[in-house]
Amino acid sequence: MARHRPTLLVVDDNDLFRAWVREVLERAGFDVAEATDADGTFDAVERTRPDLVLLDVRLSLTSGYEIHRELSDRYTGSIPVIFVSGERTEPYDRAAGLLLGADDYLVKPVDPDELVTRVRRSLRWKRDGNGHITVATEPFDELTAREREVLMLLANGMSTKQIASELVITPRTIGTHVQHILGKLGVHSRAEAVAFAHRGGLAEVSAHAAPASGQRTRRRPVAAAS
Repeated sequence: MARHRPTLLVVDDNDLFRAWVREVLERAGFDVAEATDADGTFDAVERTRPDLVLLDVRLSLTSGYEIHRELSDRYTGSIPVIFVSGERTEPYDRAAGLLLGADDYLVKPVDPDELVTRVRRSLRWKRDGNGHITVATEPFDELTAREREVLMLLANGMSTKQIASELVITPRTIGTHVQHILGKLGVHSRAEAVAFAHRGGLAEVSAHAAPASGQRTRRRPVAAAS
């Protein structure tokens, strides 16, 4: 029996871009379905049950944001979505897309290696008892890059004050990130989040861990901070 290949749905009204994405992703081992508008999207979702949707933000007849909202309502957020845009490319556009619940946000022109990497990062490959490949969402995929960083530092034993100093942001901002982390992981305390991080392999011994001497090396602020 042939093993399962993850199916991706590409929603874009640019024929050349869809064809390019299909070629790149099929070469990387994915099956690819296509749609150009809202009706085509929902028909394709019902037909193929994709493991992930690459969704252009601005389509000719509707907004990708509207399609994403409808997908979330119909399928209770079970289908990961990566927004793609060649017009809404500012940091606040990317932030808005992520706040809406997208897994990622890509800006055109997209590098083919980056496209494949981002898609694979949003999917976790595992093998069932019959040797067939299946796909599931990574437990930390809903976290932003900054939230993952905060959680890793918590798991490495750092306090809120130490993390704020390390990331050059305020303790209050750290607290906000922690609340988002708890909600996204479905846990109720920092201790549970830390245990989750250790089980998921997110915690690691690194330069982020607090030195025994108490001395710290301050880093530059990260551009996409909080």
